[in-house]
Amino acid sequence: MSKETAANEAAETYGLSKLGTRTPPRFDSPHAAIPEAFPNRNPERDYVVVFEYPEFTSLCPVTGQPDYGAIRVTYVPDACCVESKSFKLYMTAFRNSAAFMEELTNRIADDLVLLLKPRRMTVEGRFNARGGTAITVRVEHLDRTLSPERQDRLSRLW
Repeated sequence: MSKETAANEAAETYGLSKLGTRTPPRFDSPHAAIPEAFPNRNPERDYVVVFEYPEFTSLCPVTGQPDYGAIRVTYVPDACCVESKSFKLYMTAFRNSAAFMEELTNRIADDLVLLLKPRRMTVEGRFNARGGTAITVRVEHLDRTLSPERQDRLSRLW
């Protein structure tokens, strides 16, 4: 590996505190500082990144019973991308967190938009049926500072 390649890789991982460590998961404290980002190597190109977390667990704020579901995050990165291990730790942190499904999905979207400032993002929570009713919550974000032409192109990419 060349010195330049090693320097680039070191720059990309600078500040990633969870990657390569045995960070114990916290199951009771989801917060915006858990997910981490690294520089996007292709910021000139619009492309889609999809994260699937099929084992999402939280607690019902009324009964304390567990809620199960899947979280799907789809985004077009701008300057940075989310690091996958920190994403997993962030999702795991909701396990003992009590909140309604709508609140959880919006919170995940808010935290990731704050971290990544993506060109476009959708967070979808597909929650298992309880009492005979399944719930799906979908949160959309589109960077309104982009030109209308760029927004349209991102919509077609979706």
